[in-house]
Amino acid sequence: MKNSGSALKAVPAWLYLPAAIGVALVLLPPIALAVNTPWDDFWGNITSESSVDALELSLRTAAISTVLCIVLGVPMAIVFARRTGMPIRVLRSVVLLPLVLPPVVGGIGLLYAFGKFGLVGEPLAAIGIDIAFSTTAVILAQTFVALPFLVISLEGALRSIGSRYEQVAATLGASPTRTLWKVTMPLVFPALLSGMVLAFARALGEFGATITFAGNLQGVTQTAPLAIYVESISEPEQALPLSIVLVIVALLVVIAVHLRDSTRTATL
Repeated sequence: MKNSGSALKAVPAWLYLPAAIGVALVLLPPIALAVNTPWDDFWGNITSESSVDALELSLRTAAISTVLCIVLGVPMAIVFARRTGMPIRVLRSVVLLPLVLPPVVGGIGLLYAFGKFGLVGEPLAAIGIDIAFSTTAVILAQTFVALPFLVISLEGALRSIGSRYEQVAATLGASPTRTLWKVTMPLVFPALLSGMVLAFARALGEFGATITFAGNLQGVTQTAPLAIYVESISEPEQALPLSIVLVIVALLVVIAVHLRDSTRTATL
């Protein structure tokens, strides 16, 4: 039995080479950032007014965007996983469009939808509500690009567990809402957590749609990626410290989730 298990876990030797190249491709850019960062002035760079404003705005808007992704994405994922038919397939394709759509194109679309003369923006502007080139625009842009990540993660989990547990709950008299909160959501919580992390990371790193739809005003719409871009044009070395901070934040979030998943798996 032991030999059989080892055989099942065997990996063809030739796979290690492309796997190692792939790992190197991911590791080399962060290593290059760390090597070239001016560490002697690192703290001064990341605590400058522009860096603090950009990082604070990025974290705040990414958090709000993640909450919006949960509020909007969870219902969509449940509908897509539990309903079939051509209309659902078409809607699903539209919702997942930002995954492959160039972010700048998404930003232009948001501008023509929510801008001052946009489809929705013009009626809102008439009552004094301007969305474009504001912090709200940053949140909308981040939500637009991050939402599909949560939807696709949660939908896949919902399809994997099937509906048998929900059917059992229904036969025992549980209402659809009670079944959702007591049965479905606990089962897919790890997938929801993973989707939240992906959505947060995508929102935190959003650039194209943000600069197109929200602009680049310090303290209002200039997120960390935009600040890094501006610094990289004028003084490339000054962009490295804030880049390192974003790498560290993203890495900590991902590690925390993986540790939680590992603990959960060990407990089960």
